[in-house]
Amino acid sequence: MPGAPYRLAMPVPSTPLIVPSVLPADFARLGEEVAALEKAGVDRIQWDVMDGRFVPNLTFGPDVIAACRPHASVTFEAHLMVEEPDTLLPRYVEAGCEVVIVHAEACRHLHRTLGRIAELGARPAVALNPATPADAVGHVLDLVELVLVMTVNPGFGGQDYIAAMEPKIGEVARRIDASGRTIDLEVDGGIAPATVAGAVAAGANVLVAGSALYRDPGGLEHAVADLRARAEAARA
Repeated sequence: MPGAPYRLAMPVPSTPLIVPSVLPADFARLGEEVAALEKAGVDRIQWDVMDGRFVPNLTFGPDVIAACRPHASVTFEAHLMVEEPDTLLPRYVEAGCEVVIVHAEACRHLHRTLGRIAELGARPAVALNPATPADAVGHVLDLVELVLVMTVNPGFGGQDYIAAMEPKIGEVARRIDASGRTIDLEVDGGIAPATVAGAVAAGANVLVAGSALYRDPGGLEHAVADLRARAEAARA
């Protein structure tokens, strides 16, 4: 199994969490889509915020997220794939995002940015693009509650999972273990029934899925349950 050599000696912080990306949802009825995801049993919902500069796509502003917030009680996380995220942080927290993820590549002063997220009352998190080494988070683990390892290059949904990221997932997992802190390790990109086991075996405990959930012929509830069962089996 790819990634198996990188399995942690100690268990990851919590049972596997299933977090849908709403990129494949029907944007004309996002409130209903968010409610349907919660009903399907997801653990939280990720908003892929893209600015057309850091990544070649445009998606959700804070007003859209705020309009959807009353439709679900699960945690919202904002994945800010944007340049200069510092100026946007208050808006996304005010919109109802309890977790805010910034990219290490986009932050000139990463410590300051993560500290600001915490000051605003949200959970600070940091993301790494595929080409960014695990070392980039080595000196901020005392500030974050989640590390996201991208298993695709960000910007578009529906991309193929980059299995070569599993050693990096394992390296980040070992760093988290050595820190002695409870920090979630999230993966995002190409997570599907065929790829979830490798990501979990490498050390991930939070799984972001988009296209795989929405294209499941059994519907969202079946898709969420299937991914969760596969993730739990990979940890057994």
